[in-house]
Amino acid sequence: MKVPLSWLRRYLETDADAAAIADALTRLGLEVEGIANPAERLAPFTIARVLTAERHPQADRLQVLTVDAGIGEAVQVVCGAPNARAGLVGVFAPPGTHVPGIDLTLKVSSIRGVESRGMMCSARELELGDDHEGIIELPEDAPVGAAYARWAGLDDPVIEVAVTPNRADCMGIFGIARDLAAARLGRLVAPEVPTLAPAFPCPVPIAIEDAEGCPAFFARALRGVRNGPSPQWLKDLLTRAGLRPVSALVDVTNYMSLGFGRPLHVYDIARLRGGLTARRARPGETLLALNGRTYALDESMCVIADEAAVHDIGGIMGGMDSGVSEETTDVLVEAAWFSPARIGATGRALGIVSDARARFERGVDPAFVGPGLDLAVAMMQALCGGEVSEAACVGAPPALDRVIRFAPETTARLSGLDVPAAEQREILARLGFAVDGDLAGDWAVRVPSWRRDVEGPADLVEEVVRLVGLDRVAAVPLPREPGVAKPVATPAQMQERRVRRALAARGLDEAVTWSFIAEAEAERFGGAAHRLVNPLSAELAVMRPSLLPGLLAAARRNMARGERSVRLFELGRRYLAEGERPTAGLLLAGDAEPRHWKTGKARPADAFDAKAAALAALAAAGAPVERLATRQPGPAWYHPGRSAELVLGKAVLAAFGELHPALAGDVGAVAAAELFLDAVPASRGKRPPYRPSPLMPVRRDFAFLVPETLPAEALLRAVAGADRALVAEVELFDRFTGPGVPEGQVSLAIGVTLQPRERTLAEADLAALAEAVEAAAAKLGAVLRG
Repeated sequence: MKVPLSWLRRYLETDADAAAIADALTRLGLEVEGIANPAERLAPFTIARVLTAERHPQADRLQVLTVDAGIGEAVQVVCGAPNARAGLVGVFAPPGTHVPGIDLTLKVSSIRGVESRGMMCSARELELGDDHEGIIELPEDAPVGAAYARWAGLDDPVIEVAVTPNRADCMGIFGIARDLAAARLGRLVAPEVPTLAPAFPCPVPIAIEDAEGCPAFFARALRGVRNGPSPQWLKDLLTRAGLRPVSALVDVTNYMSLGFGRPLHVYDIARLRGGLTARRARPGETLLALNGRTYALDESMCVIADEAAVHDIGGIMGGMDSGVSEETTDVLVEAAWFSPARIGATGRALGIVSDARARFERGVDPAFVGPGLDLAVAMMQALCGGEVSEAACVGAPPALDRVIRFAPETTARLSGLDVPAAEQREILARLGFAVDGDLAGDWAVRVPSWRRDVEGPADLVEEVVRLVGLDRVAAVPLPREPGVAKPVATPAQMQERRVRRALAARGLDEAVTWSFIAEAEAERFGGAAHRLVNPLSAELAVMRPSLLPGLLAAARRNMARGERSVRLFELGRRYLAEGERPTAGLLLAGDAEPRHWKTGKARPADAFDAKAAALAALAAAGAPVERLATRQPGPAWYHPGRSAELVLGKAVLAAFGELHPALAGDVGAVAAAELFLDAVPASRGKRPPYRPSPLMPVRRDFAFLVPETLPAEALLRAVAGADRALVAEVELFDRFTGPGVPEGQVSLAIGVTLQPRERTLAEADLAALAEAVEAAAAKLGAVLRG
């Protein structure tokens, strides 16, 4: 919430500057996100007078101005504003000035052959309004050469406060002033609730049919109003708080919402048909809201409706049909109290985020419904004239009559701060709590109507501590048992750490993507088993069945910005019908190897790159990668001929390959893999320590003719099993088709590393092993190539 210092000082008499106020708010538990001062941003802009205005020789819509900016000599400026003329006093930006509204730093330039040394500015270019039809026009007596921001009274710092959900009382600037006054940063100036003189009965009957959703419904009418622009002081306050002034009647409701946390709604009586009723919506009813969108309503929602139609989603947003305009003469001002739980449910169901919802959802002050209505009506009457009706009041807001039994020594017990009982009593009184009881005994503390978040003694301790100062709470370390701390990470967490390190070591960057994706995207990866009841948007409506959609979207964004090689991985959960599954996903897009002078071109990532990364990660996860087999093809979202699964018996530990071209789209070839970490078998104990052999290894190469449909892995596995005691490693180093290789076959050359442990191998041993290798390969239809 943006809090202009000038608005805060309407309720708080203080000499403290913005920095001191921000520090005090932080000590009080209200997070300050920043301080912005328009005067600092607009410091280079000065007041200037146009001396002459001549038509540009090369452009009909441009003029060449000579401008007196108070620097001793006239400055030439090329300007396209239709209201630029000799004698006009406006705002000038010299070269080197950053213009915030167009995010441009000015420099001396030539426009259609004429030099321009600065700029005459519009309100939108200075971010002071939406007007961009012409340059700002100031009074004739505005001092030329003076700093515009200071002359215009823009030296008004704006403090941005992040109000936590429990502090509904601080959703209005008056509530923040009340907290600061309690912290002795100034004197609170409470507004005087006026005594209105009603001239006629309220002409619009009001009623409640949904007492659960709307327990209280108050209203007053104003007739004979003139709804024009607000006075400048009100426009300035709203603009600095981040709102756009609309008209006097609407601006008053916004003033009450931001100033006092009391949302209101104003209806044009001429547009109503009969009385207004707070009721549940009926099936099929819709509302065209003030934001221009039409919402379908249901019976769980509280609405304000007349005899013909719904005019308001109670406590959230009003409708277009009964909104006020410049022609409005008679209005009804509504102040109601809505159930926070119902407001929250309705807002989530409709996806509406509004200032009114933010306040009603937290719970507005139930005792301020009537006074807030009277303050607003009096202000509207002062700005727009007219006569006031009697108040129409139906129902009553819930009375917050909460009394808490509190012992002063509780503060020391819970916080460690030794605060005298008299000081605690004074602090609670400054915050609006009524304390009854002797200093030496227990107290009966009555909670003020605006503090519905205070429910027990611990909350009162918090109030005392935050006023005394959280910085006075001593830092006391937690007791630590003697001895070495035991590891607290679970085996699954340790497994994820090892996988993360293995993938990062291969040059992949970790990504964190949404667990929610669009339903159409989920269908391309097997379909969604779980849908969200209250999705943030249609693009985040279902739980992901795979990690690859998020990684693919991240790769697409990076490559759209010129990245030539994207290597990403993520550890997270897939959400399947049978439950959540811990998974590691990786994606390689673009170049696996950059363009080089030896090759002349880059090599794109392929299925083998994904397989290598997947095997490295599985090895880190504890999988017996030497026993894994591949099974083709991979899942349907992979390329059918360039994908496979890594299996151990019947268990699928991973899937890898190139993504289907229909999914990769404009990204090009994309290699990916998913590791199913819950399928990795648990370790059966410590492996025996590796003991290197003192004997030299021996390598023998073989070339086999095999059917082209035979996976190379099958041949490698068969050869490795020819003699498990001697064969230490089998690798494929060549694949050849061409002259000398029969059609339908392929030549696979493999290297077999033999590691003797007992004695040096003799020629007879090597010959016996060669026969064993040939026999094992022959079982697969492989023939030793001559």
